[in-house]
Amino acid sequence: MKILNIHGYHGNPKNSAYQALEALGCEIIAPALDYDNTLPESIIRDLKFILTDKRPDIIVGTSLGGFYAAVLSAQNDYPVMLVNPFMMSFLTFDGDVRSRKDIGSLISLFGSLSQLDSSNVSCIVGDNDELLGDHKFTEELLGNVRFRRIPGGGHSGATLPLKEYFAEMLPYYTDNLLKIG
Repeated sequence: MKILNIHGYHGNPKNSAYQALEALGCEIIAPALDYDNTLPESIIRDLKFILTDKRPDIIVGTSLGGFYAAVLSAQNDYPVMLVNPFMMSFLTFDGDVRSRKDIGSLISLFGSLSQLDSSNVSCIVGDNDELLGDHKFTEELLGNVRFRRIPGGGHSGATLPLKEYFAEMLPYYTDNLLKIG
């Protein structure tokens, strides 16, 4: 199975999700994203190009990458697995002028989540996420039978049983969504 893996803010393309997917034998496309110096619209454009060019089966996104993965899913009806997604990223970018410009773009992208099909979404969160809190909003937005809250799990994917979670979720996509598409 071919996966587009989108890392988080200041993250590594070969993050914990990448390592778990690699251990499961997945083919992984993992671009390095510069969230500080690239406008949100450009990030989405570049990721859409990867979807068209590389044709992954599923998108995986961690933290801020989870937000972008969810937006791609909503805009392109794509299956997605999210790890501690940072769904309301526009709330923290309130510093310099460039960041204020990005807030409007992030809010616009956030608005596209109203089109998100929950049958496309699987999500795992740590219930002790020191950066994003309790994930109650995320659970209300994305919660379905494939939503997993990990007791004691933190923000880092390394604190979550990603290999086991992905092994559990991948057959859902293979058996259900990919046959439809």
